[in-house]
Amino acid sequence: MNKPVRFFSGILVPAFALAVVFAGPAMAQGMAKDTKAAPVAKAEKGKSTVKVLLENDKVRVFERTYKPGDTNDEVPSAYYRVNHTLKGGTLERTYADGKKEKTEVKTGMVRWLEPSKGAAGKYTVKNVGKTEIVTFVVVMKK
Repeated sequence: MNKPVRFFSGILVPAFALAVVFAGPAMAQGMAKDTKAAPVAKAEKGKSTVKVLLENDKVRVFERTYKPGDTNDEVPSAYYRVNHTLKGGTLERTYADGKKEKTEVKTGMVRWLEPSKGAAGKYTVKNVGKTEIVTFVVVMKK
């Protein structure tokens, strides 16, 4: 493994673990203050759903669910991020220039994604498989 990958792995693995550890108590404290359940927003047909677990000025931690055929227009491609696949499947990226790329994500897979550069780096994601895909994402804000 080269030095930058080792360095980022050494930083992100503990950050990822801390995000998971602190997300639960932070959510529990928020729920204790407001015992009334917030209304669940109706999922838009054909769009992936996002459940934000933690957000502050440094990170955004969320769980994204793609049902078969669902798309995602909000890829945080301008930021460093860790993506942990809770349920695997097949995703297809469609770039701004029309290029398509299929990716098989397996359950338990953890990926380190760097920011995309320029307009060619912008893309949308679609679940082209037959199974539901669930990912846990930690986005490092600038």
